Amino acid sequence: MAEKLTPEVHAAYERIHDSEEFTQLRNNYLRFVVPMTVGFMLWYLLYVVCSNWAPGLMGTQVFGTINVALLFGLLQFVTTFGIAWVYARYSARAMDPIAADLLDDFEREVGR
Repeated sequence: MAEKLTPEVHAAYERIHDSEEFTQLRNNYLRFVVPMTVGFMLWYLLYVVCSNWAPGLMGTQVFGTINVALLFGLLQFVTTFGIAWVYARYSARAMDPIAADLLDDFEREVGR
């Protein structure tokens, strides 16, 4: 069951939300997520567009029975895992220390 939000906890949340550190944490998050999301969506859209309007290109044999469409599809998975790996590294470096400090401040403030 969820813990009741006491006035002390609410005040701590408000203080943290208004802090410069939280603003920096949010900006670091958005600085990574927005370009990666836009980039990946464009990469996926290229795959869809080529599949629909460039069947000759997508059907081009690369080697054996492997064609460009299959490589594009497999690269979508590779890209997804690559982005997750890069995000984990970025988060550990640019966001986790700030979040840990904010959590420590919160726990000290509310006595947990």
